[in-house]
Amino acid sequence: MAQTEKKGGLLRKSSASKKPLKEKVVLMYDEIFTTEDPSKCNPRFWEELFLMKVNLEYLEGKLEALDGEELMKIKDNINCLFQHCIQALGEEHPIRVVNALQVPRWEAGSAVSLLLMRALVFPMCARGNFKTCVCTQVTDNISQNTILEYVMINSIFEAILQILSSPLSRREHGYDAVVLLALLVNYRKYESVNPYIVKLSIVDDEATLNGMGLVIAQALSEYNRQYKDKEEEHQTGFFSALTNMVGSMFIADADEKISVQTNEAILLALYEAVHLNRNFITVLAQVSFSRMFPSFFVVDVFEIREPEMELVKRVISSAELPLDADVQTSNLLITFLKYSSIVMQDTKDEHRLHSGKLCLIILTCIAEDQYANAFLHDDNMNFRVNLHRMPMRHRKKAADKNLPCRPLVCAVLDLMVEFIVTHMMKEFPMDLYVRCIQIVHKLLCYQKKCRVRLHYTWRELWSALINLLKFLMSNETVLLAKHNIFTLALMVVNLFNMFITYGDTFLPTPSSYDELYYEIIRMHQNFDNLYSMVLRLSTNAGQWKEPASKVTHALVNIRAIINHFNPKIESYAAVNHISQLSEDQVLEVVRSNYDTLTLKLQDGLDQYERYSEQHKEAAFFKELVRSISINVRKNLAFNTLSQELLLKEFSTIS
Repeated sequence: MAQTEKKGGLLRKSSASKKPLKEKVVLMYDEIFTTEDPSKCNPRFWEELFLMKVNLEYLEGKLEALDGEELMKIKDNINCLFQHCIQALGEEHPIRVVNALQVPRWEAGSAVSLLLMRALVFPMCARGNFKTCVCTQVTDNISQNTILEYVMINSIFEAILQILSSPLSRREHGYDAVVLLALLVNYRKYESVNPYIVKLSIVDDEATLNGMGLVIAQALSEYNRQYKDKEEEHQTGFFSALTNMVGSMFIADADEKISVQTNEAILLALYEAVHLNRNFITVLAQVSFSRMFPSFFVVDVFEIREPEMELVKRVISSAELPLDADVQTSNLLITFLKYSSIVMQDTKDEHRLHSGKLCLIILTCIAEDQYANAFLHDDNMNFRVNLHRMPMRHRKKAADKNLPCRPLVCAVLDLMVEFIVTHMMKEFPMDLYVRCIQIVHKLLCYQKKCRVRLHYTWRELWSALINLLKFLMSNETVLLAKHNIFTLALMVVNLFNMFITYGDTFLPTPSSYDELYYEIIRMHQNFDNLYSMVLRLSTNAGQWKEPASKVTHALVNIRAIINHFNPKIESYAAVNHISQLSEDQVLEVVRSNYDTLTLKLQDGLDQYERYSEQHKEAAFFKELVRSISINVRKNLAFNTLSQELLLKEFSTIS
């Protein structure tokens, strides 16, 4: 018995000293992590590899143990693995296809994986021989993605365009294709020549560009619809009852609960298309049609059936586009403006702040484009644009039916005015305000250059700008601790200088020019206070001396108007024994005293620095792409799909 135990003990000791046997797939993985070609000694290496169940944990461990130099040494084998994954996807053997889908999940920076492969095997998709889940997996930094090196050399750009140009494939995979393209465009974009940037910039195929626009419009429309549904629930639910009971003091807090996840990925795709491809600008203005089905998706014009087509024809031929109960005319730009009006309401949330900034960057690119400005200001292209407005105690929400039909630039200006009015708060979004004022300035430059007399309620803009100056002065100490508020103040003052100097070339009527002077005179105390503030700081040897001095000089014509007309208005009141003049009486004084007013010519008011991504926005876009990558990976959650589920999917293939 003792001998048996001894023997047993020896056996156990012997077994414990042995290393556990590695499964064959692990041994094959080890060969990939050497500098030698694994198929050199075994020509069937890759064929056998994809017949074995994937061990992701081991692969991930091997990868994490490598440093950058070691990884570069085995780069050829990694690329070869990825290439054979793609080849395996085209085969009929379901096990090989499933394993080929699993392998790219571990690869360093697999910012493309399944969606990328889907694009590569698009011809098979078209034949109906390839059916599986489509998703994108990304690492935090796509520029560290070694798989993407492969697709930079072996382009899948044409395959992506093929998906977007075909209504059938676009409906199924268009969203993923657009997001994938946006990510590919951002791969090492500041470090080397990215072929996807070059190729996207020269696409001129109408079907492809329209397809891309439809995908983006559909995604933004869905966001707008979800927000509208939440808003209606909010208005008819508990918070509405609470507000009615205790008053409007809780309206802002209640509104914060209306929240729909923003879509930075599709917004990035829109930005890249607008920024890189001038042909895409035409897509922004093309009329599309939203049918009031539960999905509320934008419908491809070519998919509209009778009898809707007769209504479509009537709508296209109509100068004014109606808000019909069943069919609403729209375009990508309108959808985007509505989206912007929602996400820009609340900039306290980081994602909404990023989305709001990107919306303003997109509008900046649009405001600089000559063709975009042409259709924005086209008086023959009128739309009703129902922007979302932040609930405020001193104003009522405008009814949809009261919206006027106007050129689209009016909606852009409305959006800018809305932002200016609603974001004067402690956490002041200085950067967004600067961009907002820049957009207005660029639109005015176009109007001045082309002598476009836009019928717009300019008083709303002037009032918003003056109130912004008032806010900056009232919060001088707090704001100066964080921001150079004089940069923004100078931009606002120069907008008024644009109207004063060139207003006669783009304001709709002479009375509009009179109203400008009336507003400056009526609100003169704010300009006087601003002058006192900047004069005080410009005469001190502090850090704000130079920027404050620029504002002082910019105020010269505004002060000339105030100092010229105010004494004449007071004299008119005294002579006529009137304690308080009406607006018409003040305007009468203004009109009769233009001739004696002397103004100084200011240079450069109609000039601006064009938008540049690489020099000023690189850090923002790097962080944005990183955030998008994390979010895409989290939302798609491919790790939750087991091989069994995938095999079940393949079992339905005919």
